[in-house]
Amino acid sequence: MTDRAVRSLEHLKGSASTARVLNLLRVWEENGDGGSDGVAKNPEWAERPIFHTTALNRALIIKHRLRRNEFDLFTGRRQVATKIIIPIDETDLKTGGRYVFVNQIGFERAMTEAFGVAPDHPDITTLRLIDKLPSLDPFLLREQLRRGGQDPAACYFSISEGDLQRMTAFVRCEIEPLVTLSLGPDTMALAHESATRMAAKILSNSPGDQLDALRQTLRLAPEQYQEGVFCWKGFLYYKWTLSTLLSEVGVVAESVRTTHPAGRMDRAAREYLDRSREVLRMRIIKTCDEVSRTLRVYDDAYAKLTQEGHPIAFRDFLLDAPAMFAKLGDQLGAVQHIVSYWRFRFGPNSPPVNVEELMDIFMDFETGLMGRGEIPEASGVLAA
Repeated sequence: MTDRAVRSLEHLKGSASTARVLNLLRVWEENGDGGSDGVAKNPEWAERPIFHTTALNRALIIKHRLRRNEFDLFTGRRQVATKIIIPIDETDLKTGGRYVFVNQIGFERAMTEAFGVAPDHPDITTLRLIDKLPSLDPFLLREQLRRGGQDPAACYFSISEGDLQRMTAFVRCEIEPLVTLSLGPDTMALAHESATRMAAKILSNSPGDQLDALRQTLRLAPEQYQEGVFCWKGFLYYKWTLSTLLSEVGVVAESVRTTHPAGRMDRAAREYLDRSREVLRMRIIKTCDEVSRTLRVYDDAYAKLTQEGHPIAFRDFLLDAPAMFAKLGDQLGAVQHIVSYWRFRFGPNSPPVNVEELMDIFMDFETGLMGRGEIPEASGVLAA
């Protein structure tokens, strides 16, 4: 790895898991068998691992925005790939690491050669399930693995019990109009209780008969409904996430505009940072607006079902949801990454940021917020 890549790897290890990073090395350090007695601090970590291969279960899994020179690693065109980084020395990340992209050309051979993992190994299945997700949001990751018949320990997902409770309350409020529609307007207390139970079913992996009745109302085949409900959960999660992010997005966007690096900088660096500050601020705001517009597609379809009694609009939404889901997850994941990384790197006790590092950070943020096919103006500035 280059020096910049090593620095990024150190920051990834030190930062909390985000929509972009699944930090299994950190999970192992906090829950695993790294002590002198070799006994796991958290027995569930050993009993229900996310990966059965030791190296993979201590890896950094990243949703990586592909660079132009990486497009040829895949048979089809894609913008984001799932990158597996295995540190060479888990105690000193300056030694770098090996990496492979999930489903790159020769992926199965590379996994066999590097880790002795056969193509039919369950870890390959897990990696491919993860690769299908637009981001590594812990809720969506947990749901995706459960859909694949897997139930790793809770320590692998950074969503807290408090957040789960808040999200459950948010989902209950969202679906209460649907429950009221089915029970009638004169049963508000009963509707509240039923909405609480239905929210728990929606957020579980076994929705049961209550949601099957909705499938029949919408006249969807079981496989269409299963995929649609998964994306419905995703939309609810993204809507809740955006509501929690909006208060921080404005602060970060303003900080991007005003933050200056330590030390001297040449003319090229100054010109790039001056341009990038305004471009990033505008892209952050624009991306949040686009996410809000996409979520309004759900809101409008849901309102037609619950307020106007027209289920066809919501049926069409569920059928179209998988296509919107990936872009929405990619966009919101990019904003989550910016907010969480900015909070980590520019916190009260963080060391000053030099010119080169601030340029790297801005380039990473800008690339993550780009539309398909766009290339950063200043890519040549950072090539040296």
